[in-house]
Amino acid sequence: MRNLKTIAIALFVAFSTVVSAQTKKVDIAKSKITWVGKKVTGQHDGTVNLKEGALVFKGNKLTGGTFTVDMNSISTKDLEAGKGKEKLDGHLKNDDFFGTDKYPTSTLVFKTIKDKGNDVYTVTADLTIKGKTNPVTFDITAKGGTASTKFNINRTKYDIKYGSGSFFDNLGDKAINDDFEIAATIAY
Repeated sequence: MRNLKTIAIALFVAFSTVVSAQTKKVDIAKSKITWVGKKVTGQHDGTVNLKEGALVFKGNKLTGGTFTVDMNSISTKDLEAGKGKEKLDGHLKNDDFFGTDKYPTSTLVFKTIKDKGNDVYTVTADLTIKGKTNPVTFDITAKGGTASTKFNINRTKYDIKYGSGSFFDNLGDKAINDDFEIAATIAY
C-alpha cells in the first residue's frame, strides 16, 4: 500500500509540473531575425524568417524553447534588386554557405537556462545548421510577450568555410569573418 501511495504522489507531482508549464507559440509574422556578416572590405546585413517556434514558461520564468528557421528566406537588405542582391542571396543559399536545397531549415533547441534576474536568462542551446549541431550560449530577455537576443555564430563550426582566413591562405581583401551576428526579436 505504501508503494502505491508513493507512486500516486510521484504521478501527481509529475502531472502538476507538466500542467504548470505553459508553451507559448511564436507569432512568426511579428517576429524578426536579422543577421550581419562582415568581411575585410565591409559587411552585408539581412533577414531570415522563422518557420515555427515556441517558448516554454513555468509561471513567468522561461524554462525552454525551440525554433525552426526557414533558410530559403535568407535575404540581403543592404543591396538593391538589380545591384547585386540576387547574386548574393543566391550565393548564400548555395553550398558555399547554407546549402538550402539540401538543408532548408536550421533549428535552435534550448538545453539549459539560468535565470539572471530582471527577465534575463543565459541559455545554452543546440544550434543545427547544414546538419551539424553545436552548442551556443547567449543571453535572452523575455518579458511582456517579447523575447530578444543578440549573439555571434562561428560559421566554420557548421562547415561554412567559404572565404574563411582560418582555412584558406592569400585571401587578402576577399576574406570573410568566421563569425556572423544574429539579432532576434521574438513575439509570443
